[in-house]
Amino acid sequence: MTETTAFDWRSFLLRWSGKWADSLPDGETRGEDDEAARQARWLGFPPASEERIAAMEERLGQQMPPSYREFLKVSDGWRHAGGFVWLLAGTEDAHWHNNESGLADMFEEYLDEDAGPEERREADIWRRGLQLDVESDITHVLLDPEDVDEDGEWAVYTWASWRAAPPERHANFLEFMRDMFREFHSLLARRMDGEAVFANDTTRKLDALVEEARLEALRGGWERAVKALDEAKEYGRPRAAGLGDQIRRLLGETHMVYFDGLVTDPLYAPELLPPLVAEHAVHSYRDDSTVTFHLRGADDDLVSLAHATLDQVRNGTYRYRAAGPFGEAVERARELARWGDSDGAWRTLRNAVHLWEPLGPDHLAPLGWVADPVLGPLLTPERGRELLSTPRGGHAGEAPSPTAGLDPADLAWLAEPDPGNNRTSYRFVLVEGVEPEELPGRLADQDGTVLNEPMTSWEARHRSLRDQTEFSSYEDRALMAVGRAGTGWSFAFDGAPAPFHRQRFVSPAEAASTGTRAVVVWSGLRTRHAEPFFHLSVARDGAEQYAFTYADGGIHKSGEIPRALDPSRFFGDMEDGAEAERSLLEAVTGEFGACLPRHAIVNGRLHTFTARSWTRPPKDGETYTVIRIHQGTARPADGERAGDDGPGSR
Repeated sequence: MTETTAFDWRSFLLRWSGKWADSLPDGETRGEDDEAARQARWLGFPPASEERIAAMEERLGQQMPPSYREFLKVSDGWRHAGGFVWLLAGTEDAHWHNNESGLADMFEEYLDEDAGPEERREADIWRRGLQLDVESDITHVLLDPEDVDEDGEWAVYTWASWRAAPPERHANFLEFMRDMFREFHSLLARRMDGEAVFANDTTRKLDALVEEARLEALRGGWERAVKALDEAKEYGRPRAAGLGDQIRRLLGETHMVYFDGLVTDPLYAPELLPPLVAEHAVHSYRDDSTVTFHLRGADDDLVSLAHATLDQVRNGTYRYRAAGPFGEAVERARELARWGDSDGAWRTLRNAVHLWEPLGPDHLAPLGWVADPVLGPLLTPERGRELLSTPRGGHAGEAPSPTAGLDPADLAWLAEPDPGNNRTSYRFVLVEGVEPEELPGRLADQDGTVLNEPMTSWEARHRSLRDQTEFSSYEDRALMAVGRAGTGWSFAFDGAPAPFHRQRFVSPAEAASTGTRAVVVWSGLRTRHAEPFFHLSVARDGAEQYAFTYADGGIHKSGEIPRALDPSRFFGDMEDGAEAERSLLEAVTGEFGACLPRHAIVNGRLHTFTARSWTRPPKDGETYTVIRIHQGTARPADGERAGDDGPGSR
């Protein structure tokens, strides 16, 4: 005996019928059948006899799946299965659909030419399915005789064109009816203004479950809490979606996360609006008017706040603020993160979570920080679970074990292929004993060069190209991200450098080393379309100490190079550029004790600036091209020259 055959259909259907009858408003006009069902407190029909079921199976040429068969023995059909199927078939009305709707043709039209057997089988449900919907709001219910489990149960598929979603699968007829019971409750939970609140023993039990889940989440038991909240959400219980979405967002989920019922509350909006609009900002194709779709019922001030927050998120100026000791930790964490110390920033936040104060009873965790341009990249699913597992908001519980850090304490990670294998060449400058904000003064052309606001590497390159009005085939002005490179070092990093020209290259090590020590590395050992190369130079107090360059299959070196960095140790055979690169980076780490923050460079936002050119000035007779772009200037009249402001050679 399986669950579906042992299920107590009569008790379930009687309970459903009673709740349906009790939900009907007094004095409402109803059809004759509905009024009779209300008075009888029974949505079903007389049971089908075994002979009647056998006759149906003979007519259809198939034995019915167990759960549908057991249902028919209690009620030969059903009224109001959920909100959109008004009459469900019994033994007389169930029939093969045979594409009478024409939907098989429509679904097949949308299949790609390379659609697989599974996709074609799904489209063919409209030909082979057993139709159970008799009267509905254009909602189809089909039993699939080819989607059968080990107990002989057929899957049920439902589809409505107005839902703009693919057919929904239910494991069997029993699960379909349970889902429709939940849908019945969910639809009644959405009362219009002025309507009485829908309540029965089921809703009261679920509301108590939601409250216990809220407390469990604050104690750190988020897994148990989200399970309970998901169950309550299926019944449409208020608060369940908004509470569950807070947990899901910290787990890294963003799809269908809208904080329903809470984001429009002025009490919670300061925490929940930023992550909501930040997800909208990621999808640039969305019209901004759609922001208000998830703010239905909000007043004008809150809608204005949402649009203002959206503007801040887009231009990178949004700053998360929190009250009390946790808010102080947020500021310290942002300071660490903006200089690349992602692990230190996360530890600072994590260690203060127990001090966090909710804005109200339905506030489960700090959330606004995920929209902060500097703090947001700290979130990973593992860290989200760690935060959610931490007791907070004045509740006691067992603290979780810390998650592992994201940054290796070395440089060798640069030799690992990144997704897409795009980081095949890079360069960086390490400067000892200075703060990152001092690097523009050592590496930029102009005095007073200031750092840009923190940006991702893509944002920084995009903005640099957008603002650039002159392009030279000779100059190589690197766009550098800056931060701290471990204890006592700062770095400037360029992950998308220009091509390397050994004869023109000038190391910035000497200029960067005034009053201290500087190290320059430029690696291109894995470049796809050029000869492999590698450069290392070290300077102190404005003078080069030693350097070497591997290029064109040879080694060019100067000064007294420490044995650990001797290039002959790495470029003997050079059969494996990646292994040589890794060994070199490990040697540089061992020699200087510096490291680069992987997570901040790859996924975070860092301050940037444009350095002076890494190439020497051109010599007499060397030609190059300069292109200047003047936006908004009038075009010269016919016959007039554009002067020196157009493309040319020198």
